[in-house]
Amino acid sequence: MAAGSRRNGYEPNEYEPNEYEPNGYGPSMRDRVRALVVMTTAGLGSAVLSGTARAAESGDITVGAGETYVVGETVSVGSVTVAEGGTLAAPDGYSLTMTVDGVETGSVLTATLATSTTIAPGSYTGDIVLTVAEQNPATFASVTFPLRQALYAGADGVVAAKSASSALVGGTVTGSAVRGVSVTSTGEAFDGFYVAEGASYTITDTTIGFTGNGRCDFVGDGAALVATGSGTRLVVDGVTVSNKGVVRSGLVAEDGANVVVKNSAVQCLNGVLPSDYVFGGGANMLVVPWRLGISGNVRATNVIGTGTTATYINSSIASETWGAFSTDSVSDAQATAINCTISNLGDEGYGSFADGNVTERILGCTLDVGTYATIIGASNGTLYYGDSARADVAQLNTDLELGLSDAELAALPVRSTTVASRQFGVMWHGAGTLHISGGTVLDTAATTFLDKAVRATITVDGSEGAALTPGNGVVLQVMETDNPGSNDGVYTEPTDDPVKDATWDVTATHDTDTTADFTAIALTGDFYNAMRTGRNMVLSFAAASAVTGVLSASESRHAIDTITSAEYAQLGHVTNTAQPVVNNGVVVTLDSGSQWTVTGTSYLSRLTLSADSAVTAPAGSTVSMTVDGEPTAIEPGGDYSGAITLTVA
Repeated sequence: MAAGSRRNGYEPNEYEPNEYEPNGYGPSMRDRVRALVVMTTAGLGSAVLSGTARAAESGDITVGAGETYVVGETVSVGSVTVAEGGTLAAPDGYSLTMTVDGVETGSVLTATLATSTTIAPGSYTGDIVLTVAEQNPATFASVTFPLRQALYAGADGVVAAKSASSALVGGTVTGSAVRGVSVTSTGEAFDGFYVAEGASYTITDTTIGFTGNGRCDFVGDGAALVATGSGTRLVVDGVTVSNKGVVRSGLVAEDGANVVVKNSAVQCLNGVLPSDYVFGGGANMLVVPWRLGISGNVRATNVIGTGTTATYINSSIASETWGAFSTDSVSDAQATAINCTISNLGDEGYGSFADGNVTERILGCTLDVGTYATIIGASNGTLYYGDSARADVAQLNTDLELGLSDAELAALPVRSTTVASRQFGVMWHGAGTLHISGGTVLDTAATTFLDKAVRATITVDGSEGAALTPGNGVVLQVMETDNPGSNDGVYTEPTDDPVKDATWDVTATHDTDTTADFTAIALTGDFYNAMRTGRNMVLSFAAASAVTGVLSASESRHAIDTITSAEYAQLGHVTNTAQPVVNNGVVVTLDSGSQWTVTGTSYLSRLTLSADSAVTAPAGSTVSMTVDGEPTAIEPGGDYSGAITLTVA
């Protein structure tokens, strides 16, 4: 791109003069063939050439069956042949990476859940570079992964000793930035760019394409881009990532790094699981747990650890299934998408995942998702759906240290968030808070809000046009969890009646209850609380809101009584039968001119109306109420509690 040109309204970043040759440092490594050390697998004390293991005068390498060929230092050769049972390796403490014509290739994990790689048996010809680099160990859940990467950037710039730089093709590379580079990998567990140690690095106009499996997306083993460590800053601008493989993620931000992604596209497609893979959690989680109701084996992006910040601006993030915009195992983290497209290309998956103590913002974005717009996971996640209002974006520019110029801020159009989900809107399987504002629209084929037995706090402000349109007619479903608890577990529908808990107050609001506050919005749809144990659904409608539907305690049932991993798609899908409150209180408040139009029998535990609010029936019908079995008039300003039944005739 010509100097001074603009991409999507953004000024191109400035770069310092090129300090290195393209694709290497100093003289080309392809011009230097260095000594090879060859040892047999028998562990002989001296270095020997054994059997067919040999380095020909032309620089070719051949490794026979049963032999180990240790490459002492980085070399260029014309061909490599490794027989079945032969091993091409680096010295202890080092990793070996092979590129053929600039493409990282040949590397395979030594076993399904191994952490190290080897060069697969076969014959390789072309412009071959064998890079011997210092291992880059990264640990998660007590498992250490010796990472390999095309470029490692630390506090003092690029670390050549940890970089397989022959995988960097074209463009320019400096100590603080790359521009116009391409990185291609067809091997396994290889990274593109790894930025750590408090480094500040910028990657622009770069293309990354990986095919083949990764190993662990909690440390970015196999990811296109990784930024890690407190004080580390990575800016990605005009970068395209196209990956296909198991846990072959696009971008992983972790452990306090600050990542800013602009004008970029990240797309990750599923790979093929090893045939002997058995589900494991933590460092061995290569697929999404089926008990979330989805399948897949790659997340496009991930945010990990404490104090990590990742912000995507004017970019697209896509996964085939599983998840596009993910946070996992975080604390005090920030994940933000502004004017982005977030999508699942297949029939399943989530747009975003808010896990742990994270603040997640979806502002001015378009979500086209398979199963969920967002999953709120472990406790205390806070999620915002809203507009990319100029004042809000400017404040985030300061708060998150995004570094956007005045011109960049001015070029960002103000947009509203729109969600098109082929199933649900937001699902809670951990306690968390959702705020919806601006012109946000959630258009879902199934339930808008799905709460599985945790504290869900919902605030919807419709004063600027926010709208909820559930295709199945259910706005909020509160239910017992159908998560079987483990990946080899089974969910079985309870058949007995719930037992009344005399200590649970169904008329009060508790800290553990599900609460939903709606202001200045018109809603059509039902609200059900199907909990068997103590949890109330507390609904508040204010600022002339209007709700048309059933608001009630209920019994919920799945289409089948037993759900195993084979029936994972049944999770969350229930039908409701309205029934009197047991431990599942329904507390409804109508305030400041709000109106509830009751469309079917509804069972409540408390109903409070302001003097200017009303409960009505559809045209041509009437609504009546009993409290503890006694007919009771519904009057403005009334406050009723007990066994409340509203009936439409």
